Amino acid sequence: MRRTVLGAALLLPAIARARPDATLLHADDFDHGLANWHVECERPGRIETRGGALDIDVPAGVTLWFRHALAGPLAIDYSVLPVAKGGPNDRVSDVNCFWMARDPRAQTGNVLDRPRNGAFEDYDDLQTYYAGIGGNGNTTSRFRRYVGERGNRPLLPQHDLRTPDTLLQPNRPIHVRLIANGRHIALLRDDVPLFSLEDPAPYRSGHFGLRTTQSHLQVRALRIWKLDAA
Repeated sequence: MRRTVLGAALLLPAIARARPDATLLHADDFDHGLANWHVECERPGRIETRGGALDIDVPAGVTLWFRHALAGPLAIDYSVLPVAKGGPNDRVSDVNCFWMARDPRAQTGNVLDRPRNGAFEDYDDLQTYYAGIGGNGNTTSRFRRYVGERGNRPLLPQHDLRTPDTLLQPNRPIHVRLIANGRHIALLRDDVPLFSLEDPAPYRSGHFGLRTTQSHLQVRALRIWKLDAA
């Protein structure tokens, strides 16, 4: 494992409260196929690695779970390009993710022990943090703390964003940083806080998953860091 220094945005007091040094736990530059990923796809699509990117081109819902279980405090970094080049799924929508996801109905709590079909509602019963940037045809950006109940996706008013600066732009990459540092849960977009939560009962371990539906995304440079405790 390698120690390094993360950017100043990680140190925002209300977001992370982390010291600047961190240990690299996992990295994927998408040059060795999909060995690190478990794919749950609602309908057949094209999911492949090429040119240092994970290329996701799908007509319906898909979740790609990172196979390694994670424990906080941690930060997850990656970039996403919403592709708009005239393809059938190039609608610029749904840069989504789960993190610290657990399945209370699985004996071990591991989300990989009970596969799902890729439809969004099939994930309602997880205990997880979830965020969607440019959802609903690029009209909303939302953050939720799932509580493990079918049909229940809690949404606080401050986590339901609709202004243009919180949405996606065609063919423009964004950098996503997810934080799970004790009670401090956050998503930073291009080093700017988009969502934050002070969670009195935080989810401290689980899986990370990339999520989208009817879209064409290219994901690059995944890094997962172990943070010093706040």
